[in-house]
Amino acid sequence: MNIQATLFKSLFIFSFSFFTCSLYAQKKKKERKKEFYFSWGYNKEWYTKSKVKIDQPSLGNKYTFVDVIGKDHPGWNEDGGIFKKELTIPQYNYRLGLFLNKKKDLAVEINFDHTKFIFADQRVRIKGTLNNAPVDSLIDFNKANGYYYYLNNGANFLLFNIVKRWHLYKNNAGTFKVDALGKVGIGPVIPHVENSFFGNTNTPHFQIGGWNTGVEAALRTTFFDYVYLEFSNKADYARYADLKIFEGTAKHAFGTYEMILSLGVNFPVGSKVKN
Repeated sequence: MNIQATLFKSLFIFSFSFFTCSLYAQKKKKERKKEFYFSWGYNKEWYTKSKVKIDQPSLGNKYTFVDVIGKDHPGWNEDGGIFKKELTIPQYNYRLGLFLNKKKDLAVEINFDHTKFIFADQRVRIKGTLNNAPVDSLIDFNKANGYYYYLNNGANFLLFNIVKRWHLYKNNAGTFKVDALGKVGIGPVIPHVENSFFGNTNTPHFQIGGWNTGVEAALRTTFFDYVYLEFSNKADYARYADLKIFEGTAKHAFGTYEMILSLGVNFPVGSKVKN
């Protein structure tokens, strides 16, 4: 009798445990193992001092503008602000990325910054050869004197990034999350080139104009899994070459520091796995 009772009790405990574990496994939430995201934002930037090198063989010119101070052109602080302009007129950014693993902490990303570089309205040193003669002097570089150098429809940094994400905080309901992201990448620059030197203007145009590399640190706050707000700080180094000017080309390199605020959305993709 005691043996039968013991066997029955053991069988009951085993059956109950098996049922409970099976039920728990069925109730475990399944998630998509990848995550696609897209964001749109706006930026403010500051540039290092730089040199613009001019080469016009047919004119006997090979000179450099030294210690150039570049400025950005945000666009949203004029004529009533950003909401009275088209989305693509101010300095903007977009990000298109895909988290590749179950932890959603490693991604690849297309990273584009529509930045603007304005070289104008300053006294600048010119040094080199002008009209086949040595030159080393100061000039007032402004439009009234026939000088301007604009990457104003975009200095346009395009990067292909690797992204690492660190999960910092998540509330119990899962409706609010805070993550830190680090990004690094390299890619081409696609400037819109518009300039005038000594009154000789070029034909404004877009071109593949060199390369850039950048690193970015971001703080992302996600609401209800699908919508997020991201604040980023970014450092970029760009080298431009063979920029088309009147009867020649220009070379230019500079560093950029950006602050970026973006609004984005997440889309779970891929097959479902248990979390």
